[in-house]
Amino acid sequence: MSASRQSGTTDELGPEEPEPGGAELLAALLDGMDAALCAFDADGVVTHWNREAERILGWTAAEAVGRHGFTGWAVRPADAGDVEERLLSAMDAPGRQVHEFALVTKDGGRVLVRMQSASVRGGDGKSSGVYCAFSEVHAQIDLERSIALSEALFETASWGVVLVDADLRPAVVNEHAARAFGVGRSAVLGRPLADLLGQGVEELESALTHVLAEGTPPAPAEMWVTVRAPVGGEDDGDARRCWRSGFLRLASPLAEEPVPLGVGWLFLDITEAKQTEQLAAQLRFRSQQLHRAARATAECEDPTEAATVQLDFALAGFADHALVDLLAGENPVRLVRAAATPAGPPGPCRPVATAGIPVRYPEGHPAPQCVERVGSVRASAGVGAPAERVREWAAARQWPEDSVHALCVVLRSRGRTLGVVTFLRGTGRGVFDHSDAAYAESVAARVAAFLDLSQALSS
Repeated sequence: MSASRQSGTTDELGPEEPEPGGAELLAALLDGMDAALCAFDADGVVTHWNREAERILGWTAAEAVGRHGFTGWAVRPADAGDVEERLLSAMDAPGRQVHEFALVTKDGGRVLVRMQSASVRGGDGKSSGVYCAFSEVHAQIDLERSIALSEALFETASWGVVLVDADLRPAVVNEHAARAFGVGRSAVLGRPLADLLGQGVEELESALTHVLAEGTPPAPAEMWVTVRAPVGGEDDGDARRCWRSGFLRLASPLAEEPVPLGVGWLFLDITEAKQTEQLAAQLRFRSQQLHRAARATAECEDPTEAATVQLDFALAGFADHALVDLLAGENPVRLVRAAATPAGPPGPCRPVATAGIPVRYPEGHPAPQCVERVGSVRASAGVGAPAERVREWAAARQWPEDSVHALCVVLRSRGRTLGVVTFLRGTGRGVFDHSDAAYAESVAARVAAFLDLSQALSS
């Protein structure tokens, strides 16, 4: 006896034929189902029991078929009446009935199951029994949770979620990731990552390749990337972002051997937090440099030397070159070079002997503008400009040929304009921003105080 009571007939005219009868065919069908199936007749006696029911509860068909309900073997005595009432009520109810209750396994354990039951009706329309399909609730809940989690990740998650296939192309993206890329979800699919990201794409592809080959890394990674598409609905050009990224290697659960499906890439934009952190570290360093400069200049006997020492400390981590021009005339503005760092590799700022000859600055040069406006002036050859263009730009302004970005700050002391100090950055450094200008102005104030003292002593 396998899944149901067996029955058969003998051919009186010859030997038995091996062809299966209705009972054998039904038993084979029931045993081949993935769901646990059982049936009861109108008196509540078990008539069918398939192999999946045996796997879940441990009771074989031979042990289950013929028993009256679940009482005394598959349920606790305290639950028997309630369970039997639920099952038999299906005979009189229309459609399917769904119940959850605990059953007892053969070894004495308890399994919470979700059971669907419905009436079996004969040709006369009357109920002749009940059939039931049940499964472990834990397995069903796990499946439902997995589906719900997947839907939540790809619809409402506050992290970017991207499924990257083995060719390193997005196969599925969620709403958050699509917004981060600045395009629609469907527009991302199948495109090379280099179409979506600029700077940092090589690092990202290297990480994805490593995960495909070696498996999930132990910790998230922080990656700086530039997004080619507009971000947040505004055309930001190549917006630089910091994404904290985690990676999961995905393999098919249906294959006997792991077959890579791709990589699950989860990321969170932490740009603002990183920029705040970097700004705080930068402010701490610059404050420390000003403190060190104050201690060093206290040992200088010559005020001019103290001014150049102040600039040497200010240049660390801030700029590559510094030029000091003193005001020799105001109408028009004439500036005389007083001190400068070497034109080649970075070095200390030193006084320059020019015999009082003004620097031939062209009209509209940032240094004279700085004096005229009595405020800072920024200039740049452009981020990523060709080297030849950078050299021409710097040469036209009388600056070292590797200069790409400039910040001119006026030197003032006791209400008088003494000149201008120009800070220059080379290739690989960013443009000067407002925080840079504030720092440069604090340095210029100290330099101007020393130069004012030097002029007073010389007169």
